[in-house]
Amino acid sequence: MDLDLKERTALVFGGGGGLGGAIARALSAEGANVAVADIDESAAEKTAQGLARAIAIGWDIADLPVAPERIRRIEAELGPVDILINNTGGPPPTPASGQTPELWSKHFDQMVRSVIGVTDLVLPGMRARKWGRVITSTSSGVVAPIPNLGISNALRLALVGWSKTLAREVGRDGITANIVLPGRIATNRIVFLDEQKASRENRPVADVTAESTAAIPVGRYGDPHEYGDTVAFLASPRASYITGSVIRIDGGLIPSI
Repeated sequence: MDLDLKERTALVFGGGGGLGGAIARALSAEGANVAVADIDESAAEKTAQGLARAIAIGWDIADLPVAPERIRRIEAELGPVDILINNTGGPPPTPASGQTPELWSKHFDQMVRSVIGVTDLVLPGMRARKWGRVITSTSSGVVAPIPNLGISNALRLALVGWSKTLAREVGRDGITANIVLPGRIATNRIVFLDEQKASRENRPVADVTAESTAAIPVGRYGDPHEYGDTVAFLASPRASYITGSVIRIDGGLIPSI
């Protein structure tokens, strides 16, 4: 299926990681120009090297003052941003209670304020061109809160409310806004979380992984390319009637309807 993304320009945050890299590769395979942004510039460069037309940008999304300059560079080298993939790193595992106000503020700035700020910078151009995609990757914890991920559960849920509201505001401008939720996708982040759980419970990591796998109806962790392919479809004209939605990519893991 041709997703008709040739010559569209995508900005992918977290493009040096497992999920962001998979999204960047999927968009590139469909002909999109891709700006691969990551706080680790060398990781962004590694992803960009395998793409047809791409640039790598060292960019901490929480550093909003640099955003206008970064966006001008993308526009000059690849074209105006048509597709924005908001994909931030996750906070450390913590309970919901007992965290300092400073820690909450730090991760709010990194995970929420930054996403809203960058989106506001690219929206005027999307509106002027009457086409755009804003896709925000969060966590299955916004539907079924994950134990010991209190900060992540709370802050990522704020993005769901923001995205739904945004979808209503920009729909008549040809712009869609959607949330994608990864279940247990085989990335370094999931390995880290499994290791942390094993350490807390004094169990072998293999036991934790086996237990997690048993809870997934399809019987395995997801492959990052499956996540990237879904996002590429949502970014395409073929998904123009999907907006304000929360799409689960979880192998059936989330138990609620």
